[in-house]
Amino acid sequence: MLALRPNCECCDTDLAADSREAMICSFECTFCAACASDVLGGRCPNCTGELVRRPVRPAEKLVNNPASTERVVNAGGCAAAA
Repeated sequence: MLALRPNCECCDTDLAADSREAMICSFECTFCAACASDVLGGRCPNCTGELVRRPVRPAEKLVNNPASTERVVNAGGCAAAA
């Protein structure tokens, strides 16, 4: 099950569980749409995988399967994937 991390790893912008601005790679690294496109060029800086829009979990499912509260932030910001 997706963790639905609460923030962008680059800029620490909040990303609510229902955000359509959240982008993830296959390892669930999470970025806002602006960082994913403008900074990272659609590639995860951690694994070089493709960044795609994170699915939205229906609100009624969040009751028993809440989003993660663990924030992951790259202390030095992010550079484009090599």
